[in-house]
Amino acid sequence: MIKEKGSLVVVGTGIRTVGQLTGDTIARLKTSTKVFYLIADIVGEQVIKQIHPAAESLGRFYRLGRSRREAYDAMVERILGAVREGHRACCAAYGHPGVFAFPTHEAIRRARAEGYEATMLPAISAEDCLFADLNVDPATPGCQSHEATRFVLYKKPVDNTSALILWQVGMFGDATYRPDGNRGQWIHVLVERLLQHYPVDHEVTLYEAAVFINCTPRIERIPLAHLADATFTPATTLYVPPVGIGVLDEETCARLGIDLAAMAR
Repeated sequence: MIKEKGSLVVVGTGIRTVGQLTGDTIARLKTSTKVFYLIADIVGEQVIKQIHPAAESLGRFYRLGRSRREAYDAMVERILGAVREGHRACCAAYGHPGVFAFPTHEAIRRARAEGYEATMLPAISAEDCLFADLNVDPATPGCQSHEATRFVLYKKPVDNTSALILWQVGMFGDATYRPDGNRGQWIHVLVERLLQHYPVDHEVTLYEAAVFINCTPRIERIPLAHLADATFTPATTLYVPPVGIGVLDEETCARLGIDLAAMAR
């Protein structure tokens, strides 16, 4: 008997698992012979278990104070082990499986490198929820999106006429696993960087998407100068709105026959 060749599909549970699971994702969870999950809430975990009772949590690879990268590598190896055994493996990740999800991308990369079929299905991410909850359209001013620590360490350029989204501000400056984050221990370093590009009274928003149905998201607007005094969790995202709209290139507008009055609106 020829052993079936393994495969991998990576899916997302959305931010609110109840209501945001797609039909395609549910079907993959049901038909896979091995299911792994990395989910942030107990309700989401219960939903996965109802669909596939033998599903295995990857959260056990986290260790307090351990490098998150070490945990991620262990998760990837566990997923790949099932694929190599011939399973139709499925890994369900919180939110969108391709957004701030190193293990899922790495598992797909390695599976493909070893000759296995590996795919990813889209899902609702925290960024999708942010645009809806804050009623902002990233297309109008433009939008920059960075992990907060890397934003500072790599001196990412800032266009303050575009929106800026900084992820994982509640874990700023910390590469280890802490379930409660570091409570903004080094957030003043991030504030110093932002004050190079924004006025002290510029209003920023601390945002956390609602995880459960009938719950409200956290939307806390404060002056940038007060950011170091705010309360942070691992789920906290910082939204920095633009300052002005930038300088319009009138010469190029004329060449393209674009109405300047329309562009100014």
